[in-house]
Amino acid sequence: MPTDPLSATRYRLDIAYQGTDFNGWGRQPGLRTVQGTLEDALATIFRRAGDPPLLTVAGRTDAGVHATGQVAHVDLTPEQEAVLRKPHGKRPPLSAEEALGRRLNGILGPVSDVVVLAASVAPDGFDARFSALWRRYQYRVADRASLRDPLQRHRTAWVSSDLDATAMDMASHGLLGLHDFASYCKAREGATTIRTLQAFAWRRDPDGVLVADLTADAFCHSMVRALVGACVEVGEGKLAPQDLVALRDERQRTSAFKVMPARGLTLLEVGYPEGAELALRAERTRALREL
Repeated sequence: MPTDPLSATRYRLDIAYQGTDFNGWGRQPGLRTVQGTLEDALATIFRRAGDPPLLTVAGRTDAGVHATGQVAHVDLTPEQEAVLRKPHGKRPPLSAEEALGRRLNGILGPVSDVVVLAASVAPDGFDARFSALWRRYQYRVADRASLRDPLQRHRTAWVSSDLDATAMDMASHGLLGLHDFASYCKAREGATTIRTLQAFAWRRDPDGVLVADLTADAFCHSMVRALVGACVEVGEGKLAPQDLVALRDERQRTSAFKVMPARGLTLLEVGYPEGAELALRAERTRALREL
């Protein structure tokens, strides 16, 4: 049976993970996923306190995508909170939120590829998915001018050409704003491809690696990796910066660029409004997505 929302307390979880060995966020039968790993840990903690609690996430990441600032929420019943507040041995009892983070990380292990960074009681109206104002991602590409650091291989895509960072940055700026990004999204039946791309810029780090920073109200499936792939074509001189706008306005998938591999992509941060705006934002987002 689902948790009664009137008696439950909502907790926010801030989560980081290396996506290399996960088949994405969402639980899938027989596959290792971030959601499945965390929900299995929750089921272990609350095995004698009713139905296992389930997670709602800010944004589902694909297989191989990393996160340093993922956000999810979980609703716990009074019985489950009592489990967290129960003293262990001679140690003084912890608050439910502190105990939740510690217990989860204890089950995940000391060298886990998923870590709960913080657990806190969520403010009224908070919904990890629908209350979010924006998501910020970063993508790393090493070209021939970059230092190819093997320690960074799991979070950097490597290309064998020389990329023009200035042209790529120019191309990215032209894509900003509220648009239909169907050309840069993998189609999902019934899902909208209209998004507001709030920020998109390229730079070279001191080691020569090209880094893209992207922020949007939300990203549709494979959108970031497609946008990066189109910019790489610009950096190689195969497309002009203005071509990316023309491709976007065609609003259909194209073979003019390749979708970049997942390993270069990291979810850095999810932004939320303050106080009473949380519930209002969630209501507006639900209405928009239903349309």
